[in-house]
Amino acid sequence: MTNLNLDIKNQREFYDNNGYLIVSDLLSDNEIDILKTETKEFFKGNRGLIDGLIESSQNEEDEDILKKYVAIHFPHKISEIIYSFLKHDKIVSILQNLVSENVKCMQSMLFVKAPGKAGQSWHQDEFYIPTRDKSLIGVWIAIDDANIDNGCLWIIPGSHKLGYILPRVKNENKSFADVDTVDVSSYKQEDMIPVEVKRGSVVFFNGYTLHSSLRNQTASNFRTALVNHYMSAESMLPWDQDGKLPPSDDLRDIVIVAGIDPYSYKEITDVNKPFLRPEVLAIKSKINVNED
Repeated sequence: MTNLNLDIKNQREFYDNNGYLIVSDLLSDNEIDILKTETKEFFKGNRGLIDGLIESSQNEEDEDILKKYVAIHFPHKISEIIYSFLKHDKIVSILQNLVSENVKCMQSMLFVKAPGKAGQSWHQDEFYIPTRDKSLIGVWIAIDDANIDNGCLWIIPGSHKLGYILPRVKNENKSFADVDTVDVSSYKQEDMIPVEVKRGSVVFFNGYTLHSSLRNQTASNFRTALVNHYMSAESMLPWDQDGKLPPSDDLRDIVIVAGIDPYSYKEITDVNKPFLRPEVLAIKSKINVNED
């Protein structure tokens, strides 16, 4: 994967044309070490109660603890460190260039893809997090080196230009944890590119860009990543957290990370709570989890 540390104008042009942008070495080794340590604290139960977290023994190795899990959603709710990375100045500067001068964050996810763990099927983030202005953007921070062997991201450049949500079908690929997937058979294999990046690199991708990840095939290498989702603060957020929350035309459980909040006359809420990601994913799926 080519190093895409471009100047501001070319960053925006590349992102608009391809639906993603890679910025290598955006975060320092020290910052990544901090995130690495904080990840362990979460899953060892040292950052508060998370529903489903298994109590670990004092003699249990960190790696053995991490192998029990896939990811935690909304870690910024109980970690000042994760919260601070939502507003990281280098990340925010790029977001203001790609999205808007006014940016808000609505979700964080901390992934610990252990050896043997499956990946996520082809999808568009906008399917799960609907915006009114197509401004959704994912920010994927590599805490470990990510490569084909340990289950890096795969992206179909330019797929965001369709501008609409594609239908999902039953998943038959054992490398994916999901029960369904976007059918990408209309694309050639060479259209799908692996996003192999070193720790400290950050991948920005459009909410309509098709992306996935495969199983971690290594014997001992984790693929840890912090993934945050942002959008323009000008747009309202009609998101019910996949049916977990009452329907709303504007979910206000957000963090303003840049500029102004045009809807500051509304209260900021705190309705999302941290939770563990299940091994088998059936988010918004119409396919029965128990189907053969």
